[in-house]
This record gives sequence, structure tokens and C-alpha cells, in this order.
Amino acid sequence: MLNLTIASDLPTLPSYSLSPRPPLIPGVPDKAVILLLPILAYWVVSMLFHWIDVKDYFAQYRLHTPAEILKRNRVSRYDVVKDVVIQQIIQTIVGAIINLTEPEDMVGMREYDISVWAMRLRIAQSFIPSAMALIGFDSRALAAKLQASSPYWAGALNGGLYPIHVAIVDVRPDYQELHRTFTPFELSMARALYWYIVPVVQFIAAIIILDTWQYFLHRAMHMNQWLYRTFHSRHHRLYVPYAFGALYNHPFEGFLLDTCGAGLAFKLTSMTTRQGIWFFTASTIKTVDDHCGYALPFDPLQLVTSNNAAYHDIHHQSWGIKTNFSQPFFTFWDGLMGTKWRGGDVKGRYDRAKKAAQLQFENDQKAQNQENTDVKEETEQNEQKAAIAIPTSKRTPQKRARAHSASLKGLKDRVSGSMHGRGGGVLGMD
Repeated sequence: MLNLTIASDLPTLPSYSLSPRPPLIPGVPDKAVILLLPILAYWVVSMLFHWIDVKDYFAQYRLHTPAEILKRNRVSRYDVVKDVVIQQIIQTIVGAIINLTEPEDMVGMREYDISVWAMRLRIAQSFIPSAMALIGFDSRALAAKLQASSPYWAGALNGGLYPIHVAIVDVRPDYQELHRTFTPFELSMARALYWYIVPVVQFIAAIIILDTWQYFLHRAMHMNQWLYRTFHSRHHRLYVPYAFGALYNHPFEGFLLDTCGAGLAFKLTSMTTRQGIWFFTASTIKTVDDHCGYALPFDPLQLVTSNNAAYHDIHHQSWGIKTNFSQPFFTFWDGLMGTKWRGGDVKGRYDRAKKAAQLQFENDQKAQNQENTDVKEETEQNEQKAAIAIPTSKRTPQKRARAHSASLKGLKDRVSGSMHGRGGGVLGMD
């Protein structure tokens, strides 16, 4: 039996069956990948820049010379690596705890979720007649005129009622009903929302949250002397930043500024584990790139945003340390809060720093060479003195015994001679 009465003004949502999502990397759970991939990306990208440093490629795009790295930084590379590893251990532990609060990613709801977005569009259309009436416009009258020529426009103006979009649904084996269905336009818009628009909005929102968190905490650590001396001053031992020093921080600062900030952005935007993998990895790579020490004109990350290595490097200089707090993505907070560098062209400042570091390097080299020469000359003089003052070698007991015996024999001969032939046994020495 068919009931010709339409059951509801809204379409029916499809059923679904859930199953676990296959891992991104076969054999490795996504909840492990979200912890490990950002760390792997950090070291791969930073070692790429380190290799460029060692090979002296793209020297024309360097922000600082090798002499500046040697003479201006106040921390060894060993200490930098140690603190970065400590921060990444803390980051991994916190990430594992967050993983415990996340449901397992499932698949099987794709069509259902797309239909939910289509349903939201249909519900939004139901408010069109009321909204148009507020400005004195009768949308239903216009819908009646457009029904023949533009049925979709007519349906939207009529509050989302599309007479031709219905389907027969089996409610029971012996009973059928007419149910409304979604239009192709609604389903296309719903798919665009599901696949592109919503994920992009989530990613942008997460960036804004992370940038906001880091800007105000970073700025506070410069404005408050105790916070700066106790925590943040460690990061600024790198006057000349380099890639694998991007996460060189006091462990507490690294936890508060980076780990908590990124974790908060992830949770507030309701990202899935798969989305979180890309967000955390992208944030890590961007942070490394901001500290790479190169203004590369072909680096896409430096072209997309104005918050790049050259921008952040100003903050690491003594004359720019109270400006350019924004990190890691955009600079809008510096602009809004008036903390963007306004001191004009910095080329002259950089050139003076390069010359001073080079001069110090050359002077240190001369001093080191002179010290090596002095040590060599002193060593040679000591060796010559030692050679002159070396005594005759000591005789062994056997040699001393033979010499003693020869001495006694000589004494015997002299005594015998003085006795004028009286015989050899006078002294009992035969």
C-alpha cells in the first residue's frame, strides 16, 4: 500500500555501518603517526638546512655568516640538540595523553555526514521566506512565478520545498511512503563542505588559535623580567638562529608555548587524528623554516606568509628583541598590537654585525695561530735543553763488576812492580 502523503518536509538521512579507518601508513596506527611524524619532519627538514650550511649552498641568501654563528651564539650545538630532544620527549608524552581522549577514527559515515550537511542547507532554506518578509519581499509569490522556468530557485525561495524531488520509501513490506529527497545542488554543496570548506576552516581556525596563544605568551615572556630570565632567555642564546635550534627552549617554555598551544588548537577545532597529523607536521616544518637562517626566494613557506625567517630573525637581534613576536604562521597580531618592527631597513645593521663577527673571528684565528707557534717554539727549546743536559748512561751491575775487577788487577801490578820482583802474593790478592 502506498501512502501518497509526504511524510516530512525534510529528507530522510541514510543509514550507515562503521568500521575502523585503515591506517595512513600500513602497519602503523594513526595515533602513533601523529606523535612520530612531526618529530621526523623536524629532523629531516632541519638536517636539510644543516647540509646546505655545511656545503655553503645559497650563500647569497644567508641572513648571517658562518663567523656570526661561531662568535655570536652563546650555546653549543650539543646543548641545543639536548634541549630539543627533551622538548620532543615531553611533546610525545603529552600527545600520548591527548590520544587517550580521542575516539578511534571510523569510516562508513561518509554519505551520512554529507547528507547531514545537505540537511543543514535545507533547514537554512526554510528561513528564507521569513527573512525576505522582514524587508517586505514576498519570496513565495516569486517562487510561484519561477516554478516553471527555474524550479530550483523556486524551491529555495519557497523555503526549501521541491515538489519534484520525492521518492517512494519502503517503510514495511506492505507499506510505502513518499519522502522528500535532496536536490543535486544541495548534495554538491554538501560534498564541497564536507571535503574542502570545513577542513580548510578548521585548519585556518587552528592556525589563528595557535598564533594567538603563542603571540601573547611569547610577548609576556619578554615583558616580564622574571619570565624572561627564568625561561625565555635560553632561546635567545641563539642570536644567530639555525634550523635544528628552532625548538631550543627551556623545557617548561617548550611545553607551555608549543605543546599546549598546538594541542589546544587541535582540540578546540575538533580535528580528527588524520587532520591532526597534517596540522602538527605543518606547524613543525613552519617553525623550522622560520629559524633556518635563509631568506630563500623560492621557499613556498616564506612566500605564503610574511612571517618568515627574515621576519623572525629580527626578533633574535638585540636591537629587535622587543618586536616581531608573532609565530609561527602569520603576523596579524604584531600589526594589531603595534609590535611589528618599525625601525626601517635592517641591511646596515646586519652588515655591521657581519663585519664585527668576521673581525673577531680573524683576530681569534691570529691569536690561536700565535699561541700554537709559541707552544711549538717552547717545545722545541725544551727538547734542545733536554738533549744538552742528558747525563752519561748508567752502567749495569755486570759492567761495574768488571771495571772493579780490572781496577784491582791494575793495583796488584803496580804493587808488584814497586816490590821489585818479590812475588805476586804479597798482598794476598792472587
